[in-house]
Amino acid sequence: MAFENLTSRFQMALRRISSKAQLTEKDIDEMMREVRLSLLEADVNYKVVKDFTDEVKELAYGEKILKGLNPGQQVVKIVNDELTKLMGSETSELNLEDDFTVILMVGLQGAGKTTTAGKLANLIRKTNNKKPLLVAADIYRPAAIEQLQTVGKQLDIEVFQMGTIDPEKIVKSALDYAKKNDFDLVIIDTAGRLHIDNMMMEEIKNIAKISNPQEILLTVDAMTGQDAVNVAETFNEALNITGCILTKLDGDTRGGAALSIRKVTGVPIKFAGTGEKLLEIEVFHPERMASRILGMGDVLSLIEKATEEIDETEAMNMMEKMMSGNFNYNDLLKQMKMIKRMGKFSGILKMLPGMSSMADMDKVDDKQLVYIEAIISSMTKDERKDPDLLNRSSSRRNRIAQGSGRSSTEVNRLISMLDKQTKLMRRMGGMNPSSLENMSQNVTTGNFQPKLSRAERRRKK
Repeated sequence: MAFENLTSRFQMALRRISSKAQLTEKDIDEMMREVRLSLLEADVNYKVVKDFTDEVKELAYGEKILKGLNPGQQVVKIVNDELTKLMGSETSELNLEDDFTVILMVGLQGAGKTTTAGKLANLIRKTNNKKPLLVAADIYRPAAIEQLQTVGKQLDIEVFQMGTIDPEKIVKSALDYAKKNDFDLVIIDTAGRLHIDNMMMEEIKNIAKISNPQEILLTVDAMTGQDAVNVAETFNEALNITGCILTKLDGDTRGGAALSIRKVTGVPIKFAGTGEKLLEIEVFHPERMASRILGMGDVLSLIEKATEEIDETEAMNMMEKMMSGNFNYNDLLKQMKMIKRMGKFSGILKMLPGMSSMADMDKVDDKQLVYIEAIISSMTKDERKDPDLLNRSSSRRNRIAQGSGRSSTEVNRLISMLDKQTKLMRRMGGMNPSSLENMSQNVTTGNFQPKLSRAERRRKK
């Protein structure tokens, strides 16, 4: 997942000071040395690293911090605030006109521009009730037009194309077609190159003059590190780009692009691509990304995902069933399907505060949900309705293991998981409102800490 190594290094550095009752300047210097190395290894621009560490040091050296209550936690807050500032402080909104909006997509070849154009059109259609038209103006890359048409077909969004004629003529014709057919959003997919050249820039400048776009969005591969900053600077000088879209944030992303672009170029990051699926794009929130990098989770984004993908009535019915303590395998199967609609299981877990620091997180396999479905599908109707039938019979468990192609250990693990979940929900159902509110506040503010194993407690001592 994105920023995994950076998150791990940051957490190690901050963990050393967060629990201390008193801090010295030496403690802060040692922490900042680790932070500086973490950022450089993540391929963050050197000047950005220097400015960031100098700013954090200056704030952390203050007398209120060194002699105040919970100094370690105050330093963690400073780091979080400065990371947020580094990526832009506030979420940058798209400039969408009420009657007619043109968005010009630019970038190097291989950054995921064509797929991102489709993702963005679909997102704006859902959130702003727009009627989008995708324009295939990339006439150089083999199969670029076919790729955009495939994306459009999957999303049920019309694609305008005229083959491989002059891209300027394509754009002129597309704008006329859009206005005549009541499209109020036009997204133009332009040609990318393996490297920046004068011919490419002149062509895009001409397309920009013809289309007069409200937004010029640069698609940047987040895995390229600070090289992305050089690309952004060049495009910005030529076109005055209005924003960036970071792609491949679900890959082995070191973080250099996300943490450098805004500071060096002044261009805001507006969206982030979080996976290969056409729904996996999200608005870039600097404060939420900072929390993710520091391992504090991102509860707000998780809530938004759940709101988009899960029907409220369906969720309330499920919660009532869980709280009653009468949870069975049919309910568990419905729950798993809800989770799958929200995206990768490992990605969802990392949005929960404290979860990204757990050693076992790297071993989370999204296929586990498929295996659980297979096990439940191998149960009889009675066994799904009455979990106690499996608790009392090893022969039933062995039959289910054979039928699902999974091991007896996995079947037993699922039975144990349902049992623990049911007991936990019964306890929560019996809690008073103030206890539940305290639990909720701890999770939301990042004060929730997962239970440590016996070995981890010994190491901490």
